[in-house]
Amino acid sequence: MKSDFMLALTQLSAEKNLPADVVIMAIEAALVSAYRKESFAPNQNIAVKIDRSSGKVGVWAEKTVVQKVTDSRREMTLNEAKRIKPDAKIDDLVMVEDTPQNAGRIAAQTAKQVILQRLNEAEYTAIYEEFNSREGDVVTVVVQRVEPGQIFVDLGRTEGVLPAAEQVRTERYRAGQRLKVVILQVVRTGKGPRVLVSRSHPDLLRRLFEIEVPEVHSGTVEIKAIAREGGFRSKIAVAARQEGVDPVGCCVGLRGIRIQNIVKELNGEKIDVIQWHPDSAIFIANALSPAHIISVETNKATEIATVVVPDKQLSLAIGKEGQNARLAAKLTGWKIDIKSASAAEAEKPAVKPAEEVAEAAVAEAPAAEAAPVAEVAEIPVAAETAAVAPAAPAVEAPAVPIVLQPPVPIVERKTQLRFAEDILAPLPPKPSTKAVKGKKKKGYHEGEEAKPKKKRREVVIPEEEEEF
Repeated sequence: MKSDFMLALTQLSAEKNLPADVVIMAIEAALVSAYRKESFAPNQNIAVKIDRSSGKVGVWAEKTVVQKVTDSRREMTLNEAKRIKPDAKIDDLVMVEDTPQNAGRIAAQTAKQVILQRLNEAEYTAIYEEFNSREGDVVTVVVQRVEPGQIFVDLGRTEGVLPAAEQVRTERYRAGQRLKVVILQVVRTGKGPRVLVSRSHPDLLRRLFEIEVPEVHSGTVEIKAIAREGGFRSKIAVAARQEGVDPVGCCVGLRGIRIQNIVKELNGEKIDVIQWHPDSAIFIANALSPAHIISVETNKATEIATVVVPDKQLSLAIGKEGQNARLAAKLTGWKIDIKSASAAEAEKPAVKPAEEVAEAAVAEAPAAEAAPVAEVAEIPVAAETAAVAPAAPAVEAPAVPIVLQPPVPIVERKTQLRFAEDILAPLPPKPSTKAVKGKKKKGYHEGEEAKPKKKRREVVIPEEEEEF
């Protein structure tokens, strides 16, 4: 039957969530320092052993075998040493049990603070080893308290800290709220291990995809790169390691059920799933989706990519406050310069070499073949005039500059068409809209002609009827 001391140790190990052997070893180390101060020499080597079944505490002290004892705490005679160790000799070191009579009271009073300190150190070590091996994992936590600049969350055995730099600006936290966070770092401090967690780190998005998408967890679909602005928008590039697998379709799921669960966990954050490609130009074009890309030119020396998009989709490619272009640059690792199609066309003539300009000028003026190329490019009209003019006399005349007047533009006058009815019959005069002076006649209105009065119908009575 276990003693009360061992029952207390078992209960303590359960409360601290530590193995019983670790608790007993911590108490033994604490009792060593307590007994050394009370009953033994300061530098004497002693050891404390606790019986696992009975809970009895035994103290063992190291003594030197001598002929004559001067200090009983450190030395012992040869006869006493042979009782413990039959082959003992002079100057040998022998471990002797020397448990003080008041061992229980010393363990309860003097060693109390040392025991607690040893237990806390053992607990901190166990917590550090546990969470240090879980860096990068997603855990579900409960918000304990909210303070300015940081939030404390419950991780079970210890507290985690969510600093302001790792929070999402669009989220509001309250006590008792359940969140999924990623463990960033575990740091040793004087008050125990400090566990830092994050809600805005890209690893949180990576781990959520591993939880929701079985193909990502098994390795069939690989996540190549992630660019995230927590709370607003994220881009993730995926590639398939097996032929015939659609990586984007696997991440989105049937009717978007997989991606919807991740968006719901991130409180409505928009997520763009993009297919990765080994060609940088194609990968950059995919990263700028949903905008349509006309062409992509890459310069590997400067790592700058020039992208041409239609005029109507320039704002879509750049995104709100440059968010789409910024995330695409983070995702691909290239500096992206976005231009509209009209701006790219306007820049092309300025970049043309001089030989192309000269060839174009010669094509416009084929008659001036004898003239130098530079002169033809400058004044093609003068070259045509010289080719048509008659041969000049032998006497050289002073050169007269040719002044070309700009052609007078011919303005065509458009005749106004008239219909046949307008030509055959003159237009009737418009009725006068002047007001009629004086009183208005009954039944008449302004601007209307007077209507003739209706004549009364005269009835002619025959004579016969008159005589009757």
